[in-house]
Amino acid sequence: MLVLTRKKHQSIMVGDNIEISILDVIGDKVRIGIQAPREVSVFRKEVFLEIQAPASEVPPASEPPMAPAAANPESVS
Repeated sequence: MLVLTRKKHQSIMVGDNIEISILDVIGDKVRIGIQAPREVSVFRKEVFLEIQAPASEVPPASEPPMAPAAANPESVS
């Protein structure tokens, strides 16, 4: 793994056409910007791992509970 130190408003180039910029540093959080061609997919690692996992390994998304059906007083004839 290559480890680099960058300051706010500095960048790193990956190849000829991908630029990773440090936009802001607040406490222990770093905001980065990635400029890449449209054909290059860019994901956070946790999202990438979810996409790569077989469907049987991905837990189902929780659905919001359904509200009980209530009579609409305006629709009563």
